[in-house]
Amino acid sequence: MRFVMTLFLWVLTTILVAVAVPSAWVQKNIIDPQGYSSFAESAATDPQLQQAVAGELTTQVQSLAAQNGSQVEPRRIRAVANAYTAGSAFPRQFALANQVAHTWMFTNRLSRSEDGSWVIDLAPMLSDPSFAETLSGFGVEVPQTLTVPIASSAPDSLRPGILRPLAVWGPWVSVAVAVLAGVFALLTLAVARARGKALAALGISGLLVGAAGWAGLEAGRRYLNEALNHTSGDIRQMADAMVGHAIDSLHQWLNLTLAAGGGLVLFGIVVAVLGGLRRRSD
Repeated sequence: MRFVMTLFLWVLTTILVAVAVPSAWVQKNIIDPQGYSSFAESAATDPQLQQAVAGELTTQVQSLAAQNGSQVEPRRIRAVANAYTAGSAFPRQFALANQVAHTWMFTNRLSRSEDGSWVIDLAPMLSDPSFAETLSGFGVEVPQTLTVPIASSAPDSLRPGILRPLAVWGPWVSVAVAVLAGVFALLTLAVARARGKALAALGISGLLVGAAGWAGLEAGRRYLNEALNHTSGDIRQMADAMVGHAIDSLHQWLNLTLAAGGGLVLFGIVVAVLGGLRRRSD
């Protein structure tokens, strides 16, 4: 009966850890506004994303110039855009540009374009001094906001504030699941007859969660690609880079889970061996 209870608690602990790791990552990097800004700022160091943003900025500058009846040199604008996205100011301003998209998804505030589409705001980047001098020379004035749609053919289910429940309940859920995982892990140790074996079993839980997470990400790439098909051009390249950065970040969390699981397995084995030696000496 004690073994059955231990097994039951171990299974629950494994399930809770499997939920706790991704939910904590999502809360920290996606749901939390400051966390998402930091995530976007980190992603902006990717050369693929920098080139994509430079291309989109060049396109928007040409569009603004056409609206104002001005003539611009595309090569010169692209050179300035490349230098800007490779500079130190770009990551922070890219994070600011993404705040509009985050607000659109996670709140019901009207931080969006007039037609309610899902957008990012490129005005903070074009207002950078490295651009301002060049644009003023061409007679191009940057508006206070310059929103660009992220998805050209977004599904009907994608609407403003669709993820607001996650913003409301996400912090509570991630904390609650992590606490429950810890509680059930302690209960597993308390009920188990052999503490060393129980520690090793909890380590195996970490190994299972880490391995399952890697497998799940690989299996989910197809669905991610289908979602990205709603974007195109430079925006698609930006989305690809952001998704790639997210996967790499989650891989790091899963690697830490694997490392923690492996450490617990080794510690459990040591505890079990020492316990066996002590019982023999008694």
